Amino acid sequence: MKIILGSQSPRRKEILNFFSLPFEQVSPVFDEETVPFGGNPEHYVLSLSAGKTKSLRYQFPKDILISADTIVYKEGKVFGKPRSKEEAFQNLRELAGHWHSVYTGVNVSNENQEIQQFEETKVLFNSLTDDEIHQYQEKIHCADKAGGYMVQGAGSLIIKKLEGCYYNVMGLPINTLRLCLSEIGIDLWKYLKD
Repeated sequence: MKIILGSQSPRRKEILNFFSLPFEQVSPVFDEETVPFGGNPEHYVLSLSAGKTKSLRYQFPKDILISADTIVYKEGKVFGKPRSKEEAFQNLRELAGHWHSVYTGVNVSNENQEIQQFEETKVLFNSLTDDEIHQYQEKIHCADKAGGYMVQGAGSLIIKKLEGCYYNVMGLPINTLRLCLSEIGIDLWKYLKD
């Protein structure tokens, strides 16, 4: 039995590599556009992460699958991965100076059970000028990130305050993952690296 991280995200791989848990990273074949947003961000991220898991289950029927999906949410609007630099600019402009939430749905399953949980982190952006947003976009590659930004490294220049799990904003909330894995008998504490 293997552990499969069903994600193409280098950040999720980086987070899982904090532990000595052996895993393979496999990109799910799943079109996120097929899941409509019904107004509830918690249900939405859980549906997206479940869809990723389902797309891999036939290929890995007896293995443990871990999948996740992250969105940025503000006042009824979902900010996914921007489709263009212009959309990313508009996202950052709209989020600047305001609070928003980052939601991640985590799905862990084996052949007998499926565990799902979500995490919410609240993020307050600094006020940003158009010039600062352009500078940010020139230096930080954010096309593959929900909302068009990242929390780590120099990406933190745009963030004034964060309430909740930092790793949730990166794309994989560690404590939520730990709880899901424990439900199927994997104790993440046993995989701490020195």
